[in-house]
Amino acid sequence: MTPDAIEALVQGRHGDPFAVLGRHGDELRSFQPGAQSVQVLARDSGEVMATLPRLHPAGLFAGPVPPGAYRLRVEWPALPEETEDPYSFGLLLGQLDLHLFAEGRHFELGRVLGAQAMQVDGILGVRFAVWAPNAGRVSVVGTFNGWDGRRHPMRRRAEAGVWELFIPRLLPGTLYKYEILGRDGQVLPLKADPLALATEAPPETASRVANPQPHRWLDERWMRERAQRQAPDAPISIYEVHAASWWRDPAGESPGWEGLADRLIPYAQGMGFTHLELLPIMEHPFGGSWGYQPLAMFAPSARFGAPEGFSTFVDRAHAAGLGIILDWVPAHFPTDAHGLYRFDGTALYEHADPREGFHRDWNTAIYNFGRNEVRGFLLASALHWLEHHHVDGLRVDAVASMLYRDYSRPAGEWLPNRHGGRENEEAVRFLQELNAVVAERCEGAVVIAEESTAWPGVTKPTQEGGLGFAYKWNMGWMHDTLHFMEQDPINRRWHHDSMTFGLVYAWTERFVLPLSHDEVVYGKGSLLTKMPGDEWQRFANLRAYLGFMWTQPGRKLIFMGGEFAQPTEWNHDIQLNWPLLDDPRHRGMQRLVHDLNAAYRTYPALHRQDATPDGFQWVVADDRANSVFAWLRLGSFEDPPALVIANFTPVPRHGYRVGVPRGGSWDEVVNSDGAAYGGTNCGNGGAVTALATPSHGFDYALELFLPPLATIILLHRG
Repeated sequence: MTPDAIEALVQGRHGDPFAVLGRHGDELRSFQPGAQSVQVLARDSGEVMATLPRLHPAGLFAGPVPPGAYRLRVEWPALPEETEDPYSFGLLLGQLDLHLFAEGRHFELGRVLGAQAMQVDGILGVRFAVWAPNAGRVSVVGTFNGWDGRRHPMRRRAEAGVWELFIPRLLPGTLYKYEILGRDGQVLPLKADPLALATEAPPETASRVANPQPHRWLDERWMRERAQRQAPDAPISIYEVHAASWWRDPAGESPGWEGLADRLIPYAQGMGFTHLELLPIMEHPFGGSWGYQPLAMFAPSARFGAPEGFSTFVDRAHAAGLGIILDWVPAHFPTDAHGLYRFDGTALYEHADPREGFHRDWNTAIYNFGRNEVRGFLLASALHWLEHHHVDGLRVDAVASMLYRDYSRPAGEWLPNRHGGRENEEAVRFLQELNAVVAERCEGAVVIAEESTAWPGVTKPTQEGGLGFAYKWNMGWMHDTLHFMEQDPINRRWHHDSMTFGLVYAWTERFVLPLSHDEVVYGKGSLLTKMPGDEWQRFANLRAYLGFMWTQPGRKLIFMGGEFAQPTEWNHDIQLNWPLLDDPRHRGMQRLVHDLNAAYRTYPALHRQDATPDGFQWVVADDRANSVFAWLRLGSFEDPPALVIANFTPVPRHGYRVGVPRGGSWDEVVNSDGAAYGGTNCGNGGAVTALATPSHGFDYALELFLPPLATIILLHRG
């Protein structure tokens, strides 16, 4: 060892520790800052092979040793430690792994990079690997080495910019980070592991070595049937939940995965929902972001317990007949010092130019979708949740911000693509690859786009030039219909088209109709307070609106609290106002949502042809004066058709004639004005017989009583 090499090592600047540490010929070198002595023991027998002389006062020991496998006995001031030498192990990652990573095509990075508890050469320990191509030195630091970056510097695999090190005898649960020396010679703030599978509970920010034992899954039947359950002709009714504020214990603490499984799963199942959608559960430093600024894209938040607890939660949901959808955020990430931002001292995961790499709206960095390693990192994250945790779908947040280079940017503050346009071609290719890979590897899983523009072909197959999503949130439908509902009923005639316009484009994509968390925050009020009129009218309006939504083409999504008409905006710091269910009006709203879910699932006409215009037909779309709408929902020929009528004024209407395609009896299966829901209990006595009177282009007609501010569903019984 040259004096310069020794000085670089003791100062933590040496970028190639395997060149100087470990066995070199007959000499063994070990750097143990603060140690009193180092002995070399035979690995099997424990016999002392040599005592290494101190070569440098900082803790560098070196001396001749006989050949053979060995371990070290390090005498620390407090107690001795016996361990194998991390610098006695050869290359760890295979060339294929590195090649696929560099290509952005390694879809199982969660088992390759990061911290992997495993055996190497028969020795238990943890293999660490991290991508930091522009670093001068990377070290693993943690509770096991006093967070001293001189103790465990890593080997650089130059062909992929990856650093690796196996540390013997470390156990799952160990806390760690990476200490990185930038190429400018400055030590960066300690970095959490981008590929961490587990983390320390916030507000602490360390990564944690995950338990390597695989979950023993019991959901074989669910996984076998999943494709059918999530197909375009299946009923999908989604309960959107912020896990930390759905329910809290008497001390105000959020439950863990077990508590959520005990309460949330039976509640959603009992309400008749088919899916739970969780706001992002990937570890995130700031709870007020609701998870939309994540930093650990492979780790469930430690706020709710260990990763294996989340797998158990998913397993229990599947046993209860519920699918699990996760909100997933590949559009941007926060700039916290311990995170991905300037990870190795350079713009690694993000673009260097802020015109491409920074969101001013959210103060976040934008992923560089044109970089293979970044694209592969995100693809592997998506697959980790779908394959490792058996999640049934991902809802991709902020897709519009990914698709447009000028998203929320004034002129002159964005960079056009190579053709001079505003489309982000790299993001388009990433989304297409994401959907193609998920379709290939995860049978029956769905990827859903939150996309708020008219970008064409969001749910069109990738082989036909589309983005390839399974479903898209219909933000236009949500904005238009809420705008209508917010009007005083006397003025709704002037906004009639807001309720019909969605049907003009309803089949251009496969849609989810969302009443999401975004509509009940930031001063927008709750769903109930958006409704006009006195207290009775607000409840009646909301009941009628939910009946309208559940019978329109498109999958259904409602945010927690909306199902029982919580009257205040959502507050992520407290639980939902569950005591409201002691009030018959709120309990009635909850029962209506239950019954709408039951009707939606039970009657094929309400879902079987959701994705085709053959499943919908307007009967009355032009009664502006009365704000009445009527439409048919149709399944296959054998399925009884459903007629839906919505009266959006507080005026009851007697003898309202509506044409129908079949004679005989039509049963009133849901009436949002029913007494059980808090209404006036006006209706049609449970059934109406069609008259042989031509009307609205049909040979038969029903003479109906339309309750005030109500939606009714009638099913043909023959």
